[in-house]
Amino acid sequence: MTELHILVLALVQGITEFLPISSSGHLVLVPVFGDWPDQGLLMDVAVHVGTLGAVMIYFWRDIWHMLRGLIRFTKGRRDPGAKLAAMIILSTLPVLAAGYFLNEYIGNEYRTLKVIGWATLGFGFLLYLADKTGLTIRRVEHTTAFDAILIGLAQCIALIPGTSRSGITITAARFLGYERVDAARFSMLMSIPAILGAGTLKGLELYQSGNTQLTNDALTAAGLSCIAALIAIAIMMAWLRKASFTPFFIYRMILGSGLLYYAYYM
Repeated sequence: MTELHILVLALVQGITEFLPISSSGHLVLVPVFGDWPDQGLLMDVAVHVGTLGAVMIYFWRDIWHMLRGLIRFTKGRRDPGAKLAAMIILSTLPVLAAGYFLNEYIGNEYRTLKVIGWATLGFGFLLYLADKTGLTIRRVEHTTAFDAILIGLAQCIALIPGTSRSGITITAARFLGYERVDAARFSMLMSIPAILGAGTLKGLELYQSGNTQLTNDALTAAGLSCIAALIAIAIMMAWLRKASFTPFFIYRMILGSGLLYYAYYM
């Protein structure tokens, strides 16, 4: 991979991972419109690991709160941090099963422009609907096991390129009445175990391959995507404290329409 390809890939992933506009959909578009060979799933996971670093830096207080809570729980003490950790783990279980099924029986069959275009439009409209009709009365601290499972099941839909993992989980949370900032916060915390699992598996695969150049490319892409994601998270969270998800809906309508035009008529 060229330095320009790595830079574009890292920036696209870093900026789009936690915005509700589908990072996986954008990553599929990079080789299509950049006239580059597909970067492959390994590089996709590398830039995802970079964004994992960003979310852990931004939400370090929540992570410390959960770790401390789990330690207290092992000593027989009930703690809000332990409860939040349990809700995050519970919300991750559905996507682990769905991800295994997709990898084992379907593969990359649905990584096409038509699928990305329709998913971008359809789930973008669903996000808009949830944001406009959902109440804003609940916080992350109010999460129940039912909420966690429901949002976790919604996350499974994000295995369809163009859906947006953050977008569909935020949509589910908004339908459940979560405030905008808290919907985004829970969505990003949910990403930690999912990306950590995929990153560990692909990291071992990369280490076993012995490909030094690929390793260097992956590390560079991960570092750049971490920086881009940290900036994107900070901007989005500041925006959601005073505004809605409407700009993301408009962007998805424009992007989805453009992709479908290109897929069907170009």
